[in-house]
Amino acid sequence: MTTFLGSLWWLLVALGVLVTFHEFGHFWVARRCGVKVLRFSVGFGRALWSRRGKDGTEYVIAAIPLGGYVKMSDEREGEVPAAELDQAFNRQGVWKRIAIVAAGPLANLLLAVALLWAMLVVGRPDYAPVVGKAEGIAAQAGLRAGDSIRAVDGRDTPTWSEALMALTVAALDRRPVQVQVAHANGAESTHALALDRLPAAFDESRAVQAVGLTARHDLLPAVVGKVSEGLPAWGVLAEGDRITAVDAHPVGSFDDIAPLVKALGERGGPGMVEVERDGERLALELTPARRGNPDGSTSWLLGVANAGVARPAPDAVLRLNPIAAIPAAIDETGYQVQQLFAMIGRAFSGRVSVQNTVSGPIAIAQAANAYASGGVAWFLNFLALLSVSLAILNLLPIPVLDGGHLLYYLIELATGRPVGDRAMAIGQYLGLALIAGLTGLAFYNDILRLVS
Repeated sequence: MTTFLGSLWWLLVALGVLVTFHEFGHFWVARRCGVKVLRFSVGFGRALWSRRGKDGTEYVIAAIPLGGYVKMSDEREGEVPAAELDQAFNRQGVWKRIAIVAAGPLANLLLAVALLWAMLVVGRPDYAPVVGKAEGIAAQAGLRAGDSIRAVDGRDTPTWSEALMALTVAALDRRPVQVQVAHANGAESTHALALDRLPAAFDESRAVQAVGLTARHDLLPAVVGKVSEGLPAWGVLAEGDRITAVDAHPVGSFDDIAPLVKALGERGGPGMVEVERDGERLALELTPARRGNPDGSTSWLLGVANAGVARPAPDAVLRLNPIAAIPAAIDETGYQVQQLFAMIGRAFSGRVSVQNTVSGPIAIAQAANAYASGGVAWFLNFLALLSVSLAILNLLPIPVLDGGHLLYYLIELATGRPVGDRAMAIGQYLGLALIAGLTGLAFYNDILRLVS
């Protein structure tokens, strides 16, 4: 399956599951409140399949699988038989209407808990939260290669994904955090990362790199992929050699080579480069060459490029037993809700770029395909995050969204009378304009990501 078809397929699967569950929330509570449901549709457009249930509801699967809807009996949308007026939505008390409208977002939050529970029980493959390289702020705080990040500001980080999320959030807020680490020798210590010292502008999508942290699994292995003719390594090193030391200094990754070669060149004279080749350990004598750069600076070179080895297999699994997974899933859902509200606040305050906070269907489709390629647990994780997003975005006080209707009902509770038809119509137009603007921004961001 091509990337395009895969992305499209998993987008449809994700939207189908989440929107159906959202609409089922409205449907289930409406029925319990005595409201007649005329149609429950999965998708829009022409009906591909339909059936009328004993309850009088028409159940439909439509041709355009990009959402769904529940149509209830309502005098504002059509004629209601006199015998069924007590079952019309608009005839219900304000608290029943609030319950029906709020049921959709609540259903998505409950679904998120269920999905996260399933993810934790299945077990999500991940990477251990081990530092591969520490520079800048991270190094100044005392973090070193080989340290395992146990917690960030008291939040446990059993895998690199949890550590990445916690550190990224703190970096976006530019607030100092306490990082608890376990060192390679078994000792534990706590370090203060001064994230308030981050520059005013940095790549928000690479916040952890701005802090100076590189994960162990992101380091390139020190394997030679190409040897340049005319430079010192030509005829001495070979493709596939794993460099283990330069001038008696150990090499852990390809990134370690350049500074060691520079030190050797500045020291002068030849040095020994130790390699593993076909199961044998060799010590080869090399003298770095000094070459000029286009900007006028100079570099010390051996003349080797990395082999571009694929990322290593995951070395950790986030898994809990079915009982322990229940409170963990609830806590994680609450944490995601909190973080989503915080991200919306950052976007409105200008603390983060809307380019990194507003995504459209293209970005969601690409993410769906990427998560699905990671296995069942990762896709469940993605569905849970998307379900939380759908719930919270629907609760925003924008007319045409559930949150806009809830706003009308809260005004009705406060004033003792429903919002007037004229005010409601104006609100609907404003809401549609705002949704159209956000949709345009989302597509713009998607296209900008593609072309860049």
